[in-house]
Amino acid sequence: MEILKAIKERRSVRSFQKKEIPGEIVDKLTDALIWAPSAGNLQARKFFVIKDTKLKKGIVSAALNQDFIADAPLVIVGCTDNTISRRYGDRGVYLYSIQDVAASIMGMMLVAHENGLGTVWVGAFDEEEIFNLLNLPENLRPVAIVPVGYPIRIPTPPPRVSRDEAVEFR
Repeated sequence: MEILKAIKERRSVRSFQKKEIPGEIVDKLTDALIWAPSAGNLQARKFFVIKDTKLKKGIVSAALNQDFIADAPLVIVGCTDNTISRRYGDRGVYLYSIQDVAASIMGMMLVAHENGLGTVWVGAFDEEEIFNLLNLPENLRPVAIVPVGYPIRIPTPPPRVSRDEAVEFR
């Protein structure tokens, strides 16, 4: 699959089939998370792959009752690891580690798309509730939730700003 084509075709999917994801595809998704670039190669990130129905329902509650989350066969919670990221001080904790998680998730979303899966980036959630629900250690901070599954339907592409609006050459 051409990468630019995948970037342009990938959509935020919020309706999932009740169909399990084969283990070999889950392995590809987790490889994509691990092999993403990271600041100073510190890899200041940790991911939780949630399959448990009860846990997914708890995530729905913490994520402002976005019910579609529980319909996905997998829910990935991306966390920064502040123990590792402290090497770069505040910038490592409040920027680099978040960028690490973001790069990992974007790569994983493209691999999901390549394998016929849909994803959506969920950022609207109560961080403390997710922290408690997953019983996270103090060094981890949840920053993203990504439901993953086979889409029921593919949304139409949203409008994009023009190159002239988004990019300035100097």
